[in-house]
Amino acid sequence: MTRTDPLDVPRPHAQLHFGVFFQGVNHWTIWSAPDSGSQIDPASFRRVAQTAERGLFDAFFLGEGLRLREVDGRIHDLDVAGRPDAITQLAALAAVTRRIGLVSTSNSTFNEPADLARRLSGLDLLSAGRAGWNVVTTDNAWTGANFRRGGYLDHADRYRRAEEFLTVARALWDAWDDKAVATSADAPAWSVPGAVRQVRHRGPQFDVDLAPTLPRSAQGHPVIFQAGDSGEGRDFAARNADVIFSAHGNDFDDALAFAEDIRRRLRAAGRPDDDLRILPGTEIIIGATEAEAEEKKRWIRLQQVTPATALRIAGLLWGIDLSDRDADGPLPAEDPVVAENDGSFGARRIADPRSVVAEWRAKAEAHGWSLRETVIALGPQRGHVGTPSGLADKFARFVRHGAVDGFNVTPYLIPDGLDDIVDLLVPELQERGVYRTEYTGTTLREHLGLRSPLTHRSAPERQQAG
Repeated sequence: MTRTDPLDVPRPHAQLHFGVFFQGVNHWTIWSAPDSGSQIDPASFRRVAQTAERGLFDAFFLGEGLRLREVDGRIHDLDVAGRPDAITQLAALAAVTRRIGLVSTSNSTFNEPADLARRLSGLDLLSAGRAGWNVVTTDNAWTGANFRRGGYLDHADRYRRAEEFLTVARALWDAWDDKAVATSADAPAWSVPGAVRQVRHRGPQFDVDLAPTLPRSAQGHPVIFQAGDSGEGRDFAARNADVIFSAHGNDFDDALAFAEDIRRRLRAAGRPDDDLRILPGTEIIIGATEAEAEEKKRWIRLQQVTPATALRIAGLLWGIDLSDRDADGPLPAEDPVVAENDGSFGARRIADPRSVVAEWRAKAEAHGWSLRETVIALGPQRGHVGTPSGLADKFARFVRHGAVDGFNVTPYLIPDGLDDIVDLLVPELQERGVYRTEYTGTTLREHLGLRSPLTHRSAPERQQAG
């Protein structure tokens, strides 16, 4: 076992944090394996949340899908889909868990702050201070068509709306003083006079005038999460968030560069550079040996990227329908059709599909890959693969050198995909002193070691690192 001299690392006492991400619409959660359970049965949500809590995870995190993915106007029937409303589901889980945080992905583009802030506040109270809000935005008309105003917001405008949305939400959460409610039957009134204030806000996006109906929870505000990776997204997180998700958690150097960039942005925003927890999304595949883990990974990828899914993904890159092709045959000979991406299939815009196709062809020829093998090899590289001991050493290095504060884990199987992590990896991390052995707080803010909400600090407190 690798033992690191505390003098050789910048954060010798840092602790790793884990969250679990129960995804929304996706093809990465394997639904067709014999040991895969229901993706929509409440028992599956309960099993995952309780397993994560047994493993002393910080949070159970729900994704959101406001519209099913489509290809050429047809519902894409290869995905896992059918998630309940996140706040409703998390409120149910609050009753069957005791400590784990409960984080809702809720869209700031197609919600209104008076309503969403109240529902999040309700979840925070029902869970005794365990709620979190992943503030997301949507920029495509494809999703906007579900809503009255339709359309979409430009990239910069959606962050302006999100920031104003969050400003209003925080004002609503702060409208009740901490000791607003009487604690004695002899009190002259149920609430202390003047302890509940009217919130009036008029801005480019929102016009609000109301007295909020709920007091604050034990943690003050729901914990704010954010997942944007653009420059605007990172700046938004540095100004506003408590936790940032990222796609920068596989390679150590890449993760460290991302973390250092976030810390620079925090300092520029007038915050301590340790004021934001960095939790990259990841998948963890564990085997008794490295060879066994690699073989397990290969099986998982083939289950996640089925022939039909591979053809859909490649079809988006080429801009043509490939559904009648052989996924285990060669790449298409045609040149890609360059057209504006309308967000179908939840796809990212590809700036230069011709260069990507050229790279795919070169590598497929060099390695003898089929189309499906190319999609797997050159698609998103998800997560970490290895033995419990090897992964524990790797994660200890990541967290104690400041590359991450932890990981938001996406199980590839529901509901048992966390079992190996909780039963095999967590004890190895605990043995190295890099993971908690018990919960020491009751709120999500305490689990993450966060300071008080930003609006509860004085200007000097916002900038102090200690």
